[in-house]
Amino acid sequence: MNANAAAAPDRDGAALQRALAALESVVLGKPRQVRLCLTCLLARGHLLIEDIPGVGKTTLAHALARVLGLAWQRVQFTSDLLPADIIGVSIFDRASQQFKFRQGPIFTQLLLADEVNRASPRTQSALLEAMEERQVSVDVTTHRLPEPFFVVATQNPQEQLGTFPLPESQLDRFLMRVMLGYPDAAHERELLRTGDRRDLIPGLEPVLGPEAVIRAQQLVRTTHVSEPLLDYAQALIARTRDRSDLKLGLSPRAGQGLIRCAQAWARLAGRSAVLPEDVQAVLPAVVAHRLERRDAGQFDSPGSGARGNTAEELIRTVPVPT
Repeated sequence: MNANAAAAPDRDGAALQRALAALESVVLGKPRQVRLCLTCLLARGHLLIEDIPGVGKTTLAHALARVLGLAWQRVQFTSDLLPADIIGVSIFDRASQQFKFRQGPIFTQLLLADEVNRASPRTQSALLEAMEERQVSVDVTTHRLPEPFFVVATQNPQEQLGTFPLPESQLDRFLMRVMLGYPDAAHERELLRTGDRRDLIPGLEPVLGPEAVIRAQQLVRTTHVSEPLLDYAQALIARTRDRSDLKLGLSPRAGQGLIRCAQAWARLAGRSAVLPEDVQAVLPAVVAHRLERRDAGQFDSPGSGARGNTAEELIRTVPVPT
């Protein structure tokens, strides 16, 4: 290994810290949510940002696209949006007497799906193959998507007018779901004083890039996970399957995602091994949108800390192996 290759992880780690700082300068008072967003990227997952309008969901997504230095496209999801508007369409070329595929906006490294639940279920389903297989199939041809491929979707609460609930299969494609919430008093005062934070986004310098992102994702996969840590993760997963108040427990895919996110969280903290605290830090964002209570008929809010929140109950009740 040459010196440049050996120094790459250190450079990438420093770039990730600069990315965190840049994002926190735009989205005030939300360091945990910002860190979760980068964790999702490093774990090769897709991110769902859910909250009421006006708390900075789209601002955070735009800042992510700018700071990461990835090619990106934004799609505003509406009720009349069609799958072809996202994936692309085959058009007959008279000169060649053949159909030629014209790529849609999904052929990018970062896709910002704004207000994803305002599109019909048919259009939402157009993302399923892309998010899982990182490819799209049109007619009889399969088209690979660029690497890295990262979907950042924003969503309004389901009770708001003009929204369609995301089906369970679509929700499961999102590795993490985060909520921003209202700012605290001090940061809200700063927002009132300085105005629209979106004005700062054009001035952000890209600090990563496709190659650096891919290297960081590969490094995350090498983060050590001990056998006792795997025991702890399995105990958390098993507890969700034993609870009669939940419609379904966590799937093996959700468990794999939990481990990947814990690895990414550890790397962002500068560690090469996962601790139980890493699992606990990412657990609400990874599992809340996958756990539906029978009595409430709705999914948990990630990281709310409220009594009755399933993820928080799991952290309190499942012992950490010694």
